[in-house]
Amino acid sequence: MTQKQSSNRQKNPAKTPKGRPWKRSLFVLGAVAVLASAGMLIPGAMSPDAAGSVLTHTVTRGDLVVTVTEQGTLESSNNTEIKCKVRGWSLVTWVIEGGTVVEANDVLVRLDTKRIEDAISQQTTTYHTSAATLAQSKATVANAEIAIPAYLKGSYQTQLQSLERSRTIARTNLETAQKMLANTKKMFRRGYVTNLEVEGNAFTVTQAELELKVVETEIHVLNKYTKEMRMETLNGNLKASKSKLQADEAGFAMDEARLERAKKELEDCVIRAERSGLAIYPSAAAWKETPDIAEGVNVRKDQTLLLMPDLSTMQVEVGIHESMVDRVKPGQMARVTLPDQSLQGKVISVSPVTRPAGWWTGNVVKYDTLIELPSAEGLKPGMSAEVEVILNRYTHVLTLPVAAVVETENRVFCYVKTAEGPTRRVLQLGDSNDSFIVVIAGLKEGEQVVLNAQALMDEEPDKTIEPIETTEASGSSQTETDNVN
Repeated sequence: MTQKQSSNRQKNPAKTPKGRPWKRSLFVLGAVAVLASAGMLIPGAMSPDAAGSVLTHTVTRGDLVVTVTEQGTLESSNNTEIKCKVRGWSLVTWVIEGGTVVEANDVLVRLDTKRIEDAISQQTTTYHTSAATLAQSKATVANAEIAIPAYLKGSYQTQLQSLERSRTIARTNLETAQKMLANTKKMFRRGYVTNLEVEGNAFTVTQAELELKVVETEIHVLNKYTKEMRMETLNGNLKASKSKLQADEAGFAMDEARLERAKKELEDCVIRAERSGLAIYPSAAAWKETPDIAEGVNVRKDQTLLLMPDLSTMQVEVGIHESMVDRVKPGQMARVTLPDQSLQGKVISVSPVTRPAGWWTGNVVKYDTLIELPSAEGLKPGMSAEVEVILNRYTHVLTLPVAAVVETENRVFCYVKTAEGPTRRVLQLGDSNDSFIVVIAGLKEGEQVVLNAQALMDEEPDKTIEPIETTEASGSSQTETDNVN
């Protein structure tokens, strides 16, 4: 792809850039051949000399537009991406033809459903099993919650009351035995009873005391240990039941979500248009990481299957060569030529990172640049476009055909036609395009320069070179910024 603009030349002719001394000369030979066959194609006075061996051009002032031209492809800056929502890999069984205009809710892609249907069948069984387990866990928790008050107000109270009744009886028996013993002792002192009866009543008192102590001990153990142990067991059972219930609820929720997701994925196997518009295949470079969609192709989740571009927000992406990218800035105007129309665009962004370069790009380094287009009828993604970015505009400047310029390692010069014949003249040049270049110093308006300068240089290599003349060359020139529409 040919660059439409060359870099600024050095102001000092003694410090002309090296590395391309004869490229300009080779270009001159080609330009001379074109001029010789096509006639006077370059604007300005151009005529052969008396011998008819050289072509000349009269140096004049005029306007010069400096541009860089690249080829690109139209795309939308606002694309609705139609993606696969089914997990894993799915087989495409049908896809709409690219470039079809569709209405909202129209079918765009169909995916194979066998795997999803099998998953739904298996997940349904798991879902019902989890539901049964969850119901059982809820019943267990309810029983554990009821067991605590049932013990405190039921078996514990019954056992406690039974022991307290036994204690009351034991105390009554003890008091009766003590009274009988006291009475027996009085009778013994009066001689009515024997000592054996006194000892028997004393044993009865001892037995009643022991029975009372046993009952009181049982009451103490019940309140201090048995109750606490039973409460710890009941509370532990309740906590364990609640934990299992939470686990079963989580498992049930997961199984339910899996079943619903499988049902949703079954619906997602039929992909429909979200809105009306044009459906195209994602063939642009941004989506080329995955194969193009087609029937029989496996696609993965979140893969972009189709694009629905917004045709009212179109742009062109071009690659600007590394030698020119520093001169291209956002806001510059650009002429975009399409197959059937031309539009005025604007540079909106220049990538700071270059494209990968290699043998597949001819080792050419370019930077992606986006050109915004106005809304227009007939714009479609994929259309080829020629973009001409306007870098600079010069008005009323002295210009010279690039075919007249010869560049060597040490200087840049041209041949000026004089009365004594063609004479070399060292030049100080400025900006240029493919046809003309701005002359800063070395020429005057009205002078005639030789176009086939290479031939003269070969015939007269030792010709004296005239110094730079700056009286009129610099003149009054104006530069318009390329941001002005």
